[in-house]
Amino acid sequence: METSGSAGPSTPVNGRQSGDYDSKRKRKIADITQALSSSPVDVAALRRMAIKTVDRENNKDYNQVLLDVQRSLRRFPPGMPDEQREGLQEELIDIILRVLKRNPQLHYYQGYHDIVVTFLLVVGEQRATALVEKLSTHHLRDFMDPTMDNTKHILNYLMPIIDRVNPEVHDFMQQSEVGTVFALSWLITWFGHVLSDFRHVVRLYDFFLACHPLMPIYFAAVIVLYREEEVLDCECDMAMVHHLLSQIPQDLPYETLISQAGDLFVQFPPSELAKEAASHDSMATTTFKDFELASTQRPDSVLRRRRRQKAGTVESPAPSAVTAVAQPSAARRFMRLAVMGLTVALGAAALTLVNTALEWAPKLDLFP
Repeated sequence: METSGSAGPSTPVNGRQSGDYDSKRKRKIADITQALSSSPVDVAALRRMAIKTVDRENNKDYNQVLLDVQRSLRRFPPGMPDEQREGLQEELIDIILRVLKRNPQLHYYQGYHDIVVTFLLVVGEQRATALVEKLSTHHLRDFMDPTMDNTKHILNYLMPIIDRVNPEVHDFMQQSEVGTVFALSWLITWFGHVLSDFRHVVRLYDFFLACHPLMPIYFAAVIVLYREEEVLDCECDMAMVHHLLSQIPQDLPYETLISQAGDLFVQFPPSELAKEAASHDSMATTTFKDFELASTQRPDSVLRRRRRQKAGTVESPAPSAVTAVAQPSAARRFMRLAVMGLTVALGAAALTLVNTALEWAPKLDLFP
């Protein structure tokens, strides 16, 4: 029997040749034994295993996926046994290639594996495949075009959001010509690639799953705004500002920032920023009309404040630009931002993430 994967015994996932070959061979034997022991025999699973190597070799993205998975060691829990990690890496490759094969309109991008591995670690291969496939045709759709045009347009929302809240930070960043590339890896991996604590990653994934596809860019904006003092104290130089912003702090007040990102979305919905961001109607994010409808129902406090502004009333300055944003009640915010993402975008399958996260994670020693 052959091992799964075109790498074979001479090209192991983690650089160890004979050990990796034996590990994959044992795993495939176990999978075959399980399929044979099923009642009735799982012929479909046997057929998939018999042709898996060929499938991988014929997939145009296989080599790039393999390289990215090889570099994904830090995404697995510290202390995880090598054999278990290697098995998960094989499953990670399978999920990615399976989704791409079923959806030829999707194009793999570097960073996609960072999202897939998060679902794999939390819900396992079968559920992760269903979730990732749905997610790839909805929230992640614009990242999976043949070009990065739509991804660039999504990044274009960052500066208008910052400008609405803190024009001083916006103008400083514009003057430095830093651009928005520093936030690219945040956006396309849902921060999975840049955060070291898995608890923070899955917390953000819960948030993003329940919200509009553009919510990650709002969260990126509140991170920049939270670091207002650092940004303004930095030398106004492209390289210096880029270096500062690209080094994302690991001790962020995540719950506070999540709440602020939700408030910013309600106060400054994508429909208001689309012109500045030069958004394209073809973007998949523009199809989420339910979120747009919800976001137009702004809190009364925001409407009253805008009326005062139009009447020429000057409000007292607040100590923090981020906290100065009108704060809708928790109940209203949850009604607008939660649930809809699960029911409209991902459907019932997404509920498995919530229902099984705490059940699976302790088995992998993901939480202390």
